[in-house]
Amino acid sequence: MVDHLPSPIEWRRGCVRLLDQRALPHSVRFVDCRTVEELCDAITTLAVRGAPALGAAGAYGVALAAHGSSSSSSVHAAAARLASARPTAVNLAWGVARSLAAYEQSGAAGALGAADEIAADDVAANEAIGRNGLSVIPDVDGGAQVLTHCNAGHLATAGYGTAIGVIRAGHDAGRVAHVWVDETRPVLQGARLTAWELHALSIPSTLVVDSAAGSLMAAGEVDLVVVGADRIAANGDVANKIGTYGLAVLAKHHDIPFVVAAPWSTVDLATPDGRSIAVETRDPDEVTEVAGQRIAPVGFRAHNPAFDVTPAALISAIVTERGVARRPLVRSLPALRPR
Repeated sequence: MVDHLPSPIEWRRGCVRLLDQRALPHSVRFVDCRTVEELCDAITTLAVRGAPALGAAGAYGVALAAHGSSSSSSVHAAAARLASARPTAVNLAWGVARSLAAYEQSGAAGALGAADEIAADDVAANEAIGRNGLSVIPDVDGGAQVLTHCNAGHLATAGYGTAIGVIRAGHDAGRVAHVWVDETRPVLQGARLTAWELHALSIPSTLVVDSAAGSLMAAGEVDLVVVGADRIAANGDVANKIGTYGLAVLAKHHDIPFVVAAPWSTVDLATPDGRSIAVETRDPDEVTEVAGQRIAPVGFRAHNPAFDVTPAALISAIVTERGVARRPLVRSLPALRPR
């Protein structure tokens, strides 16, 4: 399947080219990262974001360091900086480690080859997630209404998307009729990014404030909630964008399936449960300002955790490219482990 949306990340003429998500939806622009420092800044300032995309970015960052230096120690130092740029998404460190191992075997060419392979594999995995996700979409006359949170689409991956991949496959199959997109405060990834993607894909969708989710569920307007993930623990606990936990609680109360879609690279079997996941805290200004305009009194404090952890007990299924894990996740998820 060929995606007509702009490539979110690629290697071009010796630099890492990113579709700059900070500019969306107002303009489509690209940023060329020629140094590891520029790439780390792009990662921390959310020019590139989303767990699978960060995995590819980390891998390409190692290739960038390897092509810019003949010193093994400097490449390893760059890899360490990249891996720590954002702590919650496991894919970032995974992508760095895989590209670094290839560098140690085959030098700069090996690192770049590994990064290209990670990006290509991610697109294929996401398309498989979409196909596997058809089994979790409720069979509703006229098609299901799906609610999604943050952006787990083309922009958050090397292409196609995870949660949005399930929605895309469902819409193509006539199983999804409409998508509710919550805005996803404080950085508005739903309003800025997911809405932009779904509009470009001509998938019927409506933007709502985050706090509207409960009333939509109570009114029978939501048949499925599907989200992505930044890290999945061995017991099935999931770290995802802040607000995900609240949606899972609401879905449980209203007896609505709550589904997570993510590639196997997001599953961290070395992390036993959600309590072991480091949750990133970001700049309070993201809460007190919107588009550079202050909305809270000067000097008023704000707390800005970027993620929360949803317990496995609230999750109906986790869709990966290897298959669908269902309750009890503590047993079904490890069963999908590559042999």
